[in-house]
Amino acid sequence: MEIMLGKECDIDSWMCLVNKVKGNFPGLETKEDLEGHRDTVLDFISRKSAICAKSNDKIVGALLFSKDDNVLCFLAVDSEYRRQHIAEKMVSYMLAFMDSKKDVVVTTYRDGVPEEIAARAFYRSLGFTEGKMKEEFGSPVQEFVLKRFN
Repeated sequence: MEIMLGKECDIDSWMCLVNKVKGNFPGLETKEDLEGHRDTVLDFISRKSAICAKSNDKIVGALLFSKDDNVLCFLAVDSEYRRQHIAEKMVSYMLAFMDSKKDVVVTTYRDGVPEEIAARAFYRSLGFTEGKMKEEFGSPVQEFVLKRFN
């Protein structure tokens, strides 16, 4: 398993993963949504803000982040590769690119949604704490914040 910045040549493998996990992410429901996401991924790749986990040249984990806003924007791991600490390794890799004087923010499912249990537990295990309630892509979400040393 290798954790690295994504490259433009990775886009097809990246989107294969996204297609496998799209049901877990609001805003990826339609073909147009997926085409838009592909463009977004390419933009993040061009800004060196896309991290992937590869196993034999297959992308099995994907993470998008904003250096400007210190936001983890997208995180997914292929279900066949879970419980191998891939997401944790990608987040750790991402933190090296973030402003260490600013908190890191991610949004995830709100409490009470079936999908939330694993996601919220994962972010808590990394030191994120619950933040404000929001809505994204028409779905209720909650921010989780990783306090950084100021």
